[in-house]
Amino acid sequence: MEVQLGRFSLGVGDRFGHQAEAQLAACRAAAPLGVTVVPIWNKSNREHSVIGSEPSSVRIAADAAARQLGWRQPYFVDADHVGLSTVDRYLNDCDFFTLDVASAIGRGSDSVETFVTRHPELVGRDPFMASRAQIAAIAQKYLFAIEEARRIYQHIAERREGRPFITEISMDETDEPQTPIELTVILAAIAAEKIPIQTIAPKFTGRFNKGVDYVGDIAAFEREFNDDLDVIAYATAQYPLPAGLKLSVHSGSDKFSIYRAICRALHRTGAGVHVKTAGTTWLEELIGLAEAGGDGLALAKEVYAKAYACREVLCAPYAPVIDIREDRLPSPAEVNSWTTGQYVSALRHDQSNPEFNPDLRQLLHVGYKIAAGMGERYLRMIEQCAQTIAPNVTRNLFERHIRPLFLDAP
Repeated sequence: MEVQLGRFSLGVGDRFGHQAEAQLAACRAAAPLGVTVVPIWNKSNREHSVIGSEPSSVRIAADAAARQLGWRQPYFVDADHVGLSTVDRYLNDCDFFTLDVASAIGRGSDSVETFVTRHPELVGRDPFMASRAQIAAIAQKYLFAIEEARRIYQHIAERREGRPFITEISMDETDEPQTPIELTVILAAIAAEKIPIQTIAPKFTGRFNKGVDYVGDIAAFEREFNDDLDVIAYATAQYPLPAGLKLSVHSGSDKFSIYRAICRALHRTGAGVHVKTAGTTWLEELIGLAEAGGDGLALAKEVYAKAYACREVLCAPYAPVIDIREDRLPSPAEVNSWTTGQYVSALRHDQSNPEFNPDLRQLLHVGYKIAAGMGERYLRMIEQCAQTIAPNVTRNLFERHIRPLFLDAP
């Protein structure tokens, strides 16, 4: 059983479970302007493992925020990047499941010939004009991954026993972007496997590094994004897929330079989009701590010093999605001498500020493990500094993400 996601949705990660209300306030601010933005609280298995939290904590925080703010629109809790080995702990508390099958791409399938025979419409389809051999090669690359997605989906559906949920398939954590004809084949295969996905996360051209702006050819991204929207329009008309199927942009937070391109495409087509912004809230927490001064600023500096000391270990799991030049990282001693203004200027993602340091920002982005190791000391401090943290979280999501993506004229 499925529920409808809506046209615009925002993945709002919250590492430590204290900013759900501030995040929801950003979505609520869009409503008087005529746009419904559906919040989806997401937290990956890796983040739960690092912090020592459970999926139930995300559900509790989301429900509490909705009650406190009187939110009557839909909202969801995402089991982010799950597979068969990790999904069971999410079944009771989540109603959005991101099925990550990137690792299954390229493993081959015995169903290729059957698939190509059943889909003659793909051969020579304008504008791709792919041959039968090319379609078969694409199917060989992706069919096993789609079959794995079907196994995960069926596992979830059976164990949820009729309770509705949203399904997303993620293929973004791969080396090469999917071409439009590859995405067409993927969607045909998803339909054949009867997986009612409402969003799909392909790999896009360029780099989507954690916490910083898009790196790549913006014009090329815009062409690719528009091509993918056209593919989705074709696929939803051709195959039994949900009419509201939309693209999902992972690691989408702070990709300011491509938001206008996305906004233009949405206006052109009337399509929707899901954008995941998980890590940006954690950095706004640090900014709020620094702005509080005193013990808050001291703790923010301590997080940096400890992250710097073990930067190789922190960065290793994120190597494909960060680019840090060590020669541009300030020493802990230098940071320890900073004022509130200097710390905030270095961390806040304002590229017009000459003191902004994207290398420091990326290191702190992956440094949430340091705060997790502080345990109750960190949690008590963010509670004490809530008056400076919450406005930063809300303003960042609304002014710098929701407004340019969903509200501004293209």
